[in-house]
Amino acid sequence: VENIGAPPLDASVEYEVYPLTAGTKYNFTLITVFEGVNSTGYNFTAVTAPRNAEDFKTVGQNETSITLQWKQVNNIDRYILVVNEEEITVTSSEEFVTHTVSGLTSGTRYKFRLFTVFENVTSSGVNHTAVTAPDNVGEVKVVNQNETSITLKWDKVKDISVYILQYDENGKPRVENIGAPPLDASVEYEVYPLTAGTKYNFTLITVFEGVNSTGYNFTAVTAPRNAEDFKTVGQNETSITLQWKQVNNIDRYILVVNEEEITVTSSEEFVTHTVSGLTSGTRYEFRLFTVFENVTSSGVNHTAVTAPDNVGEVKVVNQNETSITLKWDKVKDISVYILQYDENGKPRVENIDALPLDASVEYEVYPLTAGTKYNFTLITVFEGVNSTGYNFTAVTVPSPPSSAHCEYYAAGYSAYVFWNKPDGVWTTVEVNVIGKYYEVDDSEEQNIIIQGLQPARSYQVSLNSVSGHERRSNSIVFQCSTDPRGVIAGSVIAVLLFCVLVCLAVFIFLKRPDIISRKKSFISGSKRTKRKGKLITATQFADHFNKLNVDDNRGFSEEYEDLAPIGTNQTQKAADLPDNQVRNRFKNVLPYDWCRVKLSTSNGTSDYINASYMPGYNSNREYIASQGPLPSTVSDFWRMIWEQRVKGIVMVTNCTEGGKIKCERYWPADSKPCLYGELLVTIRSEEQNLNWTMREFSVKHRNTSEERSVKHFHFTAWPDHGVPEGSEILIQFRGLVRRHIEKEGARAPTVVHCSAGVGRTGTIIALDVLLQQLEKERAVGIKEFVHKMRLNRPHMVQTESQYVFLHQCIMDALHSNQKPEENIYENADLIYENATALRELR
Repeated sequence: VENIGAPPLDASVEYEVYPLTAGTKYNFTLITVFEGVNSTGYNFTAVTAPRNAEDFKTVGQNETSITLQWKQVNNIDRYILVVNEEEITVTSSEEFVTHTVSGLTSGTRYKFRLFTVFENVTSSGVNHTAVTAPDNVGEVKVVNQNETSITLKWDKVKDISVYILQYDENGKPRVENIGAPPLDASVEYEVYPLTAGTKYNFTLITVFEGVNSTGYNFTAVTAPRNAEDFKTVGQNETSITLQWKQVNNIDRYILVVNEEEITVTSSEEFVTHTVSGLTSGTRYEFRLFTVFENVTSSGVNHTAVTAPDNVGEVKVVNQNETSITLKWDKVKDISVYILQYDENGKPRVENIDALPLDASVEYEVYPLTAGTKYNFTLITVFEGVNSTGYNFTAVTVPSPPSSAHCEYYAAGYSAYVFWNKPDGVWTTVEVNVIGKYYEVDDSEEQNIIIQGLQPARSYQVSLNSVSGHERRSNSIVFQCSTDPRGVIAGSVIAVLLFCVLVCLAVFIFLKRPDIISRKKSFISGSKRTKRKGKLITATQFADHFNKLNVDDNRGFSEEYEDLAPIGTNQTQKAADLPDNQVRNRFKNVLPYDWCRVKLSTSNGTSDYINASYMPGYNSNREYIASQGPLPSTVSDFWRMIWEQRVKGIVMVTNCTEGGKIKCERYWPADSKPCLYGELLVTIRSEEQNLNWTMREFSVKHRNTSEERSVKHFHFTAWPDHGVPEGSEILIQFRGLVRRHIEKEGARAPTVVHCSAGVGRTGTIIALDVLLQQLEKERAVGIKEFVHKMRLNRPHMVQTESQYVFLHQCIMDALHSNQKPEENIYENADLIYENATALRELR
């Protein structure tokens, strides 16, 4: 109760009720008092203004909105928020009132005033300032990158100069605060140090008055390191093979040569690439770039040269007993050459420096041994790189025969001339007597009987040794006297001897006239048999076969056992070398050194392959007997086919037999070409028969683009270590092969292989030769030819059953109504023509 005294002169009364509680509604009664008497009282209500909100603050913002929060005032649920002269009524009964003001401008400062409202009475109001988040940058460009840094560039956002860059380096987060110059319109910033060849995830944040944008995300990479150990690992006349170490598991590189870019992709630890189609004897500049996420390294340089060409021809311009003079035209003005040869079993290497201005080179090889055949290799050298080498042979002039003399012979009507064998290599000794020339080759005795002379005479004899086309300039000359004794006595004795012979002939005619009537063919037949060796004629073969067949093939067994040691004392040094042992399918089937096939040794490759030259009916190198290729020797096998210019391959095994791998498949599985070393092989055709398959391959050399055709005769019905069920199908198959050899492959060896290259291989080669022999001579020597084959390769015709089967094939061929080879060739013609027709219809 408050007593109020109003001033007497005022017409109205103004009175402050104080102190009151904020935000409270009061019920008042105002009583008028007159001389101590109160009126009934005037009742009315009034409220105090509410308190201002406390803890008015920003609790969130983005580019277009600001979220504000304050603490509720005495359970009051109505507030007025003023921003940009716009009043916003906020109603909330929460303890902490939250309100988001939207539709704002990014990166802008705003002033807020908050009023508490109670019974339509507002508080005095409280102020707050807040900003919206700035925009992200529009774009970030990578303007430079190397192995250790990335330089970024972006346009400023509303002239804002504060930015934050976030990224990870080696698994650790990194934050960099960037303050840009105020007057610049854009920002350029180098991120450093970084790891080479790494992809980074960056976030660039714009900062306005301590408020961050959401962040602009982008990626960038550092340049990768350059490749190390960039070098040349091989070259020939048309290609250079380069190698480098892989960079941090990166599998893409760019190789630049002659302004041409070559993309190389490899995941190997050491990347190897061959650049082909180059010019021989030429220097090339290479630049190698590592590529990571389309960013290249700075690049590393390497210089390499192709191998020079071999000389075109080497001429022998002079030779004598101790020297050979060679001449050849220079290759592209190259002046450095290497000459290799053996002298008395020791290798010799001579470095030859030609005069720069000369177009050709003349060089004397000295000292050499008389009468010796030399195998030379002349190598062209360009900047330390050798050509493959030009191979040729030349011989020194042979030494003369020595200690020549003659002896009496045939009572002076002939003379026996003797001489010691000349040293070194020579082909013939030339004997000249009374203007007549006689030649004695090096396979004969070192003597000759000169007939047509007269007794008691002296003749001049000259001897000269010849090696190929080379003849000594001076001969050995000596006098040879014929027998001077008993010229008359010799005549008398001759008359008496004639009389005795006449009497003897008469006596024989009277006592044994049957001798005269005997057929001359008996004598000539005996001579022919002796001349041909131990051949069995066609008419005698059946008896011979039956004789060997008695007592459970006892004769066959004895003959076959006799062949066991043949050839086994010959050397196999190359096959036993440690590097070559892995190239052999079997340890006991190794080629002899003297007749093994040697591969070319360009680019440091081995010359070894398990294959041997084999004799045929027409030449000593008509076939090549080879083991079935191993996975590691398939490329060597095709290299042999190419270098020997082979037209036909005879395969008498299956790749797999009895669950065991007998031979690696060395041809494509389908029509898609396969590359074996430098040779691209494509199947042109394939025709299958019940017992064999015929294929035709196209073989193309990758470097020279030369292309050849090779026939593949694959006999599929022959068990390992056994024989086919009958001879007929094998004879037909052989006829097919024989026709191809005579039509297309006679100038080159035909390759024959099974698994080891001795059993089935030896049998089919022997069958081909023996049927030719039977046709041409009407006789065969089976044991003799197997003996001959085993001198070239061990174990040829590997089992006794195969040896017996050869005899059975000859028997079956002889039982034909026609001549054996005619019938065989009729079958072969039919097979060959059918196969050709089928191929053309495909």
